[in-house]
Amino acid sequence: MAVITRWVTSPRQAECQRCCRSSACRAELPPITDPWHDGRVTTLADLLPRRSSPAGPLVTFYDDATGERVELSGVTTANWVAKTANFLVDELDAEPGTRVRIGLPTHWLRPVWLLSAWAVGAVVTDHGAHVGVSGPELEADEPVRLAASLRPLGARFAEPPAGFLDVGAEVPSHGDVFVPLDPPRPDTPALELDGSAWTHGQWIDACEPDPRRLVVEAADLQDDARRLVSALRGDGSLVLVVNAGPDTLDRVAAQERGIRP
Repeated sequence: MAVITRWVTSPRQAECQRCCRSSACRAELPPITDPWHDGRVTTLADLLPRRSSPAGPLVTFYDDATGERVELSGVTTANWVAKTANFLVDELDAEPGTRVRIGLPTHWLRPVWLLSAWAVGAVVTDHGAHVGVSGPELEADEPVRLAASLRPLGARFAEPPAGFLDVGAEVPSHGDVFVPLDPPRPDTPALELDGSAWTHGQWIDACEPDPRRLVVEAADLQDDARRLVSALRGDGSLVLVVNAGPDTLDRVAAQERGIRP
């Protein structure tokens, strides 16, 4: 399901990426059509389906230590989100208010899990969770423990992780379309991190729309969640780069026709 082909950026993204980022240059860009303020979006679950160029890249992931590059278009991201949301509901009985801790590092699966949790109305939290999602280090003590191998293309663990459900084995068999029985609302809790809390509406409002193709390093979950929602609001995209130095980030930005913040 992960796509490794490069996509050509839209003219709007290309113009923004050539921008010197001065206020004068930004002022020449056409105004952003923001689905939040024009009423087409009321929850975080509404953002991805209303992306104007779903076939274009949304999340690109680089690991400079392994050479891995994975690119997810809006369509591919939606496919992963639907499968993961169906897994959460069908296998774990997730519903609005279910508390999920996403212990994954910066990786293309992190946006997938954020969007999947929000699709079912779950609260992404760093404490008191019922479901814990870990990377290959298998660090979780929640009642329901999941683990992702972080191997290329979302592959399962070579050996089943003891005490954990293997995300790579459990998720792919679920449906490509998710229809919630109880959809989230603007006032549904969405995030509880670092002592602060936001509903769906509050988190959308807190994330300014960003039309750029942004090349960023590893960050904490809250920063990655903010960048994701900003990109979705502004029809931008993210290039997530891990295990890289400044020279590599500059090279990736040039290759991807992106910019560093």
